[in-house]
Amino acid sequence: MMQKIWLKIRRLGFEIYCFLTAPFVVKNCLSMMAFLTGLFLLTFWWLKCYTNHGESLQVPSYIGMSFKEAAKKARQRDFEVVVNDSIYEPGKPPGVVLRQNPDPESRVKEGRTIYFTVAKNNPDIVTLPELAGSDDYDLYSRKCSRMGLKPRIVARVADPAEPNTIIAVLYRGDTITQDLRRGFKVEMGATIDFIVSEQVTLTVAIPDCYCQTYDAAVFLITSSNLNIGSVIADATVTDKQTAYVYKQTPRFDPNGTMRVGEQIDLYLTQEKPVDCGN
Repeated sequence: MMQKIWLKIRRLGFEIYCFLTAPFVVKNCLSMMAFLTGLFLLTFWWLKCYTNHGESLQVPSYIGMSFKEAAKKARQRDFEVVVNDSIYEPGKPPGVVLRQNPDPESRVKEGRTIYFTVAKNNPDIVTLPELAGSDDYDLYSRKCSRMGLKPRIVARVADPAEPNTIIAVLYRGDTITQDLRRGFKVEMGATIDFIVSEQVTLTVAIPDCYCQTYDAAVFLITSSNLNIGSVIADATVTDKQTAYVYKQTPRFDPNGTMRVGEQIDLYLTQEKPVDCGN
């Protein structure tokens, strides 16, 4: 029984071998393998092309080019171009690209729109801010800068006002300080000149009021651009105008100084101090 089964298996194996080694079968198998291999390679190539489609590209710098040249080069790289703004910039020829968005060297998908800001021929006209009468230069200059103007200090003068206060405004050599009230117009990008105050500390020598009458001491103090402070009379004083100074604060110092406007306190007695001499 087992021998019969074994004979059948051998016969079946021989028949399969004969079938597989037949020329037409081998030919068909090789053709099928070639077809599947070609199909696999074609599918792989198509997937690669599909996934690379729309891959990011680096945006070149078009700044400094004319718009015509920049647009031509951008379209060659499959970018769209749009001018979204035009501004006046001194020294830049009309039509030159000043800025771009996206920025140079950024990466974008192909077909992206590049927005250009280009220079225009004529500047915009702007109205200078009004002066409030005691404008600080730093604050006013920041207003001018935000309007596209170029403020600069051309002179500083000693003035009792707060330091850095605007004394005068000039445009192209002409004083326009008063014209600002009526709304003075200038070209954007223009240079506006300013004369501003500077802090000056004026000092004077301390006057010697000792042994002087009150009237004489007042004259010495006021003629030195100083002020009378407290006047303290002792019990002997019956007439302040003819009383004598026996003490002052600050006390006299031949090398000492005081700032203009400071005060000196006077101490009075009716009789002339004994050490004053004749």
